[in-house]
Amino acid sequence: MKESIRLGHIAGIRVGINFSVIVIVAILIFGLSFGRFPEVLPGLATWAYLVAGTVSAILLLVSLLVHELAHAVVARRNGIEVSGITLWLLGGVAELRGEPRSAGADLRIAAVGPLASLAVGAVFAAAAVAAHAITGPGLGVETLAYLAGINGLLAVFNLVPAAPLDGGRVLRAFLWWRRGDRTAAAITAARAGRAFGLILIALGFIQFVVGAGFGGLWLILIGLFVVGAASAEEQQTRVNAALHGIRVGEVMTPDPVVANANQTVQNLIDEVVLTHRFSTYPLITDGRLAGLVTLNRIRATPPDQRSTLHLFDIACPPEQIPTAHPDDPLTDLLPRMADCTDGRAVVLGAGGQVVGLVSPSDISRTMQTSDLRGSHPYPPPRGADLMVPHEKHHRT
Repeated sequence: MKESIRLGHIAGIRVGINFSVIVIVAILIFGLSFGRFPEVLPGLATWAYLVAGTVSAILLLVSLLVHELAHAVVARRNGIEVSGITLWLLGGVAELRGEPRSAGADLRIAAVGPLASLAVGAVFAAAAVAAHAITGPGLGVETLAYLAGINGLLAVFNLVPAAPLDGGRVLRAFLWWRRGDRTAAAITAARAGRAFGLILIALGFIQFVVGAGFGGLWLILIGLFVVGAASAEEQQTRVNAALHGIRVGEVMTPDPVVANANQTVQNLIDEVVLTHRFSTYPLITDGRLAGLVTLNRIRATPPDQRSTLHLFDIACPPEQIPTAHPDDPLTDLLPRMADCTDGRAVVLGAGGQVVGLVSPSDISRTMQTSDLRGSHPYPPPRGADLMVPHEKHHRT
């Protein structure tokens, strides 16, 4: 889930929101302001209900952010890079670029999210009790009570043992610890997630048929998301299993054509692009990687500006380029092959010089020949060879 608006950084972790958040905020404000709050506390002014509904929606998003930050912080403490957190229609996503190295780490990362939600719910519950003791019943107390209840409910829901929910991660960690096989554990958790998603869809359909209306449609939406995410997780697991043990140097295209960052776009087109069959060009300045230009970036440059724009003007900056060394495991590089490089990565030698490239076509060929390297109990699915796997912790 890509961010639409970047909010900043918290504890060094990038935080953003997707535009779909507007939908859930609007639904929450409408439902609380014209449904729940007037039913519980009738007779108040409409503006008071709207204020309470807006505050509740904002604080619920803050609660979701706390949940995802808990995942991210614990993941970093266990040696996993966190690319960022994005809030969206169905909750939040903490994108972890890597996998836990042990069942214990997997359990800690998974369990801390629901624990954080329970803690947040407890804080709101204590605040509601204190406010009631001071002011008596009121809209403020009802707002705090709602936030306490919804955080508790979300914590319990996320503990359902079905991927991609946190409970599915807990199940995966437990099975990994018992069986000693992370791949088998992950596939079992993903299949449990798919089954759970289908159950939600069926329940939602039944509710819709009997007249529950919106509630049924919401369950169907959540169920579809769970089924899709669980299927993607199983696919990702099979890809990682197929590529396990393969080094970057075995996959890379060696000795790529490099370009000078000060060269004009038109000059590169005339001298290289039209005469060589390459689609990726690392930029070099003083012998060091200074950027990366792909054929897509070149084609996106307005023709009338190609004679004046330099390559560094259109390049992906070096800090955003995924890099690796030839001896690095390929599965450690894959989660970082995204964003502005069009799925490419640059391979560096011991002295920092460019020695190779890894592209989607390199990964595709490796996937297609993975079964020739030895037996794989969990072969990659068809159509999965261009996946760039990464771990995401979802909260619905």
